[in-house]
Amino acid sequence: MAKLGPGQGLGCEAAEGSLVPSRKREYKPCGKHTEGKRPLYAIGFNFMDARYYDVFATVGGNRVTTYRCLENGSFALLQAYVDEDKDESFYTLSWARDHVDGSPLLVAAGSNGIIRVINCATEKLAKSFVGHGDSINEIRTQPLKPSLIISASKDESVRLWNVHTGICILIFAGAGGHRNEVLSVDFHPSDIERFASCGMDNTVKIWSMKEFWLYVDKSYSWTDLPSKFPTKYVQFPVLIAAVHSNYVDCTRWLGDFILSKSVDNEIVLWEPKTKEQSPGEGSIDILQKYPVPECDIWFIKFSCDFHFNQLAIGNREGKIYVWEVQSSPPVLIARLYNQQCKSPIRQTAVSFDGSTILGAGEDGTIWRWDEVDHPSSRN
Repeated sequence: MAKLGPGQGLGCEAAEGSLVPSRKREYKPCGKHTEGKRPLYAIGFNFMDARYYDVFATVGGNRVTTYRCLENGSFALLQAYVDEDKDESFYTLSWARDHVDGSPLLVAAGSNGIIRVINCATEKLAKSFVGHGDSINEIRTQPLKPSLIISASKDESVRLWNVHTGICILIFAGAGGHRNEVLSVDFHPSDIERFASCGMDNTVKIWSMKEFWLYVDKSYSWTDLPSKFPTKYVQFPVLIAAVHSNYVDCTRWLGDFILSKSVDNEIVLWEPKTKEQSPGEGSIDILQKYPVPECDIWFIKFSCDFHFNQLAIGNREGKIYVWEVQSSPPVLIARLYNQQCKSPIRQTAVSFDGSTILGAGEDGTIWRWDEVDHPSSRN
C-alpha cells in the first residue's frame, strides 16, 4: 500500500504562524503540585460530563490521580489509584462514561500493556483489559459513544474496546498496519466510524470501521465470555500519509483536517483526501504550520479546549505555546513559562473554555496557568 506524500496544498505555501505572541488572551502562573519524582506522562480534563468540567487526571509511575481545579488557582486532590504492580509506568489516560448508569470512568494504561478502567463514582477498579502484547502509548475515547475506547500499542496494533462489556471488538494490524510502535490515535469528531493513528514508522494512517460496525453493535448485546467474542482484524487503512520524516507522536482531528507532530519543532495541519472506493488512493494537502521551538524530543503531546479554538503544547525547556488553532495564518496567543519549570512538559490539558492550562512535567510536577481577568483568577 503506497504512502502518500504532501501535495501542493491550495496552490501556495503552507501558512506558518509567527512566534510573536498576539496577547489575545493573557495568562499568569498559578498553582503547582509535585506528585513525586517519577515523570507525569499524561494529563487531561473530563470533557465527557459537564458536571465534572473542572476535574482532571494525571498518570505517572504506577499512580493515577484525579484533582479539581479550585478558583484560587490551586488543586484539590480527589482520588488516587495505585497499581498493584510497583513497576508499572502509566503513559496515558482517557475519560469515558458507562453507557448504562453514566458513571465517570477513567481509563489508564502503560508499560504493562494492561488497560485499567477505574469507576470514579465507586472509587474502585472496575475492569482490566488484557490483549496487547506490549506497552500502551495512548488511549482515546469515542466522543459520540463514550463507552468505546481505542488503544495504541508498542506491539504495532490499535485495538477498539467496549469498556462496558470488556470486549476487544476490532484489531487494526497486519499487511497495511503500522511497522513499529503506534504512539498516538484519535477518533474523528463527527464520523463515528473513522479514526487516525500514527507512530514510529513515520506515518499517519486513517482507518474506517464502516464494514465492521456490525461487530461494534454486537459488543453491547454479547452475553458470553468476552474472550469468545468474534474479534475481527482490520488490515488495511483507507490512507497512509507520509507527512513527517521522523516519529509521529501525536495526532488529533480538527474537523476533517488532521493536526500531527513529529520531532521537528512544529505541528502540521493537513487535509487528507481519501477515496472510499479505492483504499490507499488519495492525496494530502499541507495547510498550516505551528512552530514550537525546542520541541525536538519525542513523546510530547498537545491538547485543545473543548471547541478546538486553542491548542497548547509544551517543549523540553518547560515552556508552553498556546496557538489559536483555527486562524489562518495561525496566531500565537501566548507563550507560558514559570521560572521554576525547567524540565520537559510531556502533555498539556486545556480547560473547557481555555481559561486554564495545565502542564504535566517530567519532574513529576503539575503546572497551572490561569487567564488574567477570568473569574477563576481574580482571587
